[in-house]
This record gives sequence, structure tokens and C-alpha cells, in this order.
Amino acid sequence: MVDVSKWPLFTLLSAQELASIRQACIFGASANEAIYITHDDEVYVLGLNCSNCLGTGDSQSTIVAKKLDCLTGKKLVSLSYGSGPHVLLATEEGELYAWGHNGYSQLGNGTTNQGVSPILVTTNLQNKKVTEVACGSHHSLALTHEGEVFAWGYNNCGQVGSGSTANQPTPRKVSNCLQNKVMVSIACGQTSSMAVADNGEVYGWGYNGNGQLGLGNNGNQLTPSRLIGLQGLFTVSQIASGYAHSLALTDEGLLYAWGANTYGQLGTGNKSNQLSPVQVMTEKERIVEIAACHSTHTSAAKTQSGQVYMWGQCRGQSIVLPHLTHFSSTDDVFACFATPSVMWRLLSMEHDDFLTVAQSLKKEFDNPETSDLKFSVDGKYIHVHKAVLKIRCEHFRSMFQSHWNEDMKEVIEIDQFSYPVYRSFLEFLYTDSVDLPPEDAIGLLDLATSYCENRLKKLCQHIIKRGITVENAFSLLSAAIRYDAEDLEEFCFKFCVNHLTEVTQTAAFWQIDGNMLKEFICRASHCGAFKN
Repeated sequence: MVDVSKWPLFTLLSAQELASIRQACIFGASANEAIYITHDDEVYVLGLNCSNCLGTGDSQSTIVAKKLDCLTGKKLVSLSYGSGPHVLLATEEGELYAWGHNGYSQLGNGTTNQGVSPILVTTNLQNKKVTEVACGSHHSLALTHEGEVFAWGYNNCGQVGSGSTANQPTPRKVSNCLQNKVMVSIACGQTSSMAVADNGEVYGWGYNGNGQLGLGNNGNQLTPSRLIGLQGLFTVSQIASGYAHSLALTDEGLLYAWGANTYGQLGTGNKSNQLSPVQVMTEKERIVEIAACHSTHTSAAKTQSGQVYMWGQCRGQSIVLPHLTHFSSTDDVFACFATPSVMWRLLSMEHDDFLTVAQSLKKEFDNPETSDLKFSVDGKYIHVHKAVLKIRCEHFRSMFQSHWNEDMKEVIEIDQFSYPVYRSFLEFLYTDSVDLPPEDAIGLLDLATSYCENRLKKLCQHIIKRGITVENAFSLLSAAIRYDAEDLEEFCFKFCVNHLTEVTQTAAFWQIDGNMLKEFICRASHCGAFKN
């Protein structure tokens, strides 16, 4: 499962809010807006609110997530955004909602007034069920259940496909050579449009100055035109459009690219534009997913074995050949390397059946069904697996040698540490993370010191530093000295000196022994704490 906190905007949310997310999308010209849907089908937004694209009814930016009540209970099947920005959203019922920038009627309501709240788009779509939406910079596409394509908005290059360059204020069916064709997929570049038919044919229209329509020339197309370069060879199963380049994936797992290549986004090994589709990644295994986004010059692909490649503009660099990453999803490429770091699709957070090794370990912690050992602490059991403990901790590797009594036991009693502390330690061995209040983290620091777990000591120190207050500062300083944590001791000492008056009035200060008090006063005086 993708971790949404890789997108900076989501770090504003609490752990509880993050856990509630079922679907999410980061959008906007600078990746400054976010929309997410909870498991209860409630829709929330947060961010900069450029051009009222949050749909909250006002123009206020917000770092606190706000609910869009009018969309509560509407199950989303497709979401897209233009770089204006404007937002299109299709529901499971086939309804189409739009809001945000509307200078070119890209919301499809016949006006050029900004949409401060989600509006239901109905013109020419009555009795139609919209299944997919796509946005260019300032134009919009919708695909219906019957396989029809509707387009509206900015049309300076023919991206609406109407045969003219006049802007289209409401949804209009794209016909011409799409007439009587059943279309199954749509995509938008910045000012171009593409669609795939159920027989695998690909059509493009709109701006073609970089060859992004793949027609063998660079002339704009005011109506849909079929890509001859992909004709008769195979069936195209997926298309994706970048800012000015295009990708196509065949049902045999072959990848083709064409259009602009200034940043190497075609993956051909050079920066020359391609007016017709060329095959890339020919030496690689079968490709199962491709990714691009109309606001970036970045490309990504995932292979059958789960390897993820990226190329094009990646954090300011031009990568001209597909580069193998350590990511497990194409979404991570856009989170970490695209400029701006938007999402290329509405991201689903649903768990699939597959769990990574790390996820599986985390799931099995304290599971009585699979464990082969119990720790008894404060009268409570914690269920663990000997093999995991031996792999993760030197202390346990030594303990479970045959000459230790513990190796023969099914239950091991622990009396020198509290239950929260020991449980947190064992959970750390399964998850690499710690979630404790600073007062308990002191006990865990003691344990980490006893067991020589240096990384855990650093984590504990981080928790304590983050949670220090006037009330607990002196207790934390005492503990840092006791456990020989020099870095933490220095931090706590400086905090106590900086808040000397308040700290000396706390119970913790008056409970310390005389020697430590003398040492503190002496050390504080050297820092100039008692100067007039």
C-alpha cells in the first residue's frame, strides 16, 4: 500500500485522519491542494485553495481538512484535475461534479464564473452515466458507460475535437471518426486529448506541435485522428499523457512513446522529439502499468515482477533512459521525483491481499495464533516469535542459545521493566517504530541501554526531546544522566536553563538528590544562568 505521507501536504493530518483515508489525490499547479475520501465515503479537502479549487464555498486556504458535505456518501470512481486548477469527479451513480477555475468554461456549466463549490454537470449528459473523467490544463473530457466521449472548455488548439477552435461552454459529444465507436479509455495532455476504442485503436486530437498525437506530423488536429503508427500491430490496453508526450501499453505488455522529449521523457536515450510511436524498454520484462500526468514531464512504468522504472524530468534532472527505482508503485515516483509532486491518478488506499515482508511482520506481532513464545510482564502476556527476536536483537540471539534456561521456556517473566515499555520494545523489533509518551520513553531508553540497542536509544531520545515540558524537564534530565545519554542530557540541561524560573518551581526539581542539585547549580552558573 502506498504511504500518502510521502506527499508533504498529508503530513498536516493526524495519524487518525491518515488511517481513515480510502482514496486520495494531490493536485494543483504546485501540488498545494489535496482531496481525500474516507472509508465512510466522506470527502475532505485541504491546501492553498487556488482558484477556489477546494470547493469549500469560499476562497480561504486551510491546513485543517474541511468536509465537502454535498459529496458525502457519493462513491468516487474517477477524479481528474486541470492545472488552472479545476477538478472533475465522477461518482458510482454516473454523476459528474466540477469546481474550481472556469475562465474557459472547463466546468461545463455554460459560464466562466469560478466554481466555489461542487456543481452537478448535466448539460447533454442527462440519462448518461459518466465512468471516467480527464482534464487538460483548461479543457475537460468525460467517458460514458456507452463508450461516448464528451469534451468542453478551452479549445484554442482543437482539444475539444469539435472541428473549430471556439471554446466549448458545455459538454459536447466528440463524434467525427469516433461516431459508432465504443471508447474505453481517455487521457489529456496539457492541450491535447486521446481516447482508446474497445478494439485497441487509439485516437488523438488537439495540439500536436511536439508530435504528442503520434500522427507522424506536428500539425494540430481539430477533430479526432487515428494513430496509424499503432495500427494493426496489437491492441492498446492503456494510454497516458504527460505535459506534451504520450505513452501507450499494449495487451502484450509492450510500451510505446511519442511526442516531446526535452527531458528524456520518452525513454529513448536521447532528447529528440518523436512524431510517431516508438517502442521503448524493449529489453525489459512484460510491462503491466504506465504512468504520466499532464502537469509533468515525468514517465513511469511497472513490470510484471513489480519493478518500477522512471525517466524524464525527475527532480530537475533529465533521465533519458528508464531508470530502475527502489519503489513498489508508480505513485511513489510522482511523490518523490515529479515536478510538481502531484498524483497522476486518484490513489486508492485499499489494502490488497499482498503484504510485504515488513507488513507481514507488523501484522504478526502479539499474535497468539502463530507465536511460539510469551513474555509475562505485570501479569500480562505479549506473544512473540523466537526466530524474529533472534534475527532482530543480539540480546535475544544470546538468550536463546542452548545453555540459557530461557531457551527451554514457553513463558519468560520480566520484572525489571513495565508492561508498556517492554511491549513497545518488542513491537519495535517487528516494526522499526516507537509510539510512547516521553515519560515511558525514559524507561525504554533504560531498556535500550541495557540491551545495547543503539538505534532504539536514538529513537527514544528523539521522542523525549519532542515531548519535553517545564513540568517533566528535570525528570528527563535526571534520566538522561542516569542512562548516560549525553546528547539528550545536553538538550534537557539547556531546556532547564532556558526555563530556569519555571523549572525550579516544579515538583520534579525539589525531589532530586542533593549531589545532582549541586552539580546542576554549578553547571548552570558556568553558563551564566545566575548573572544579574
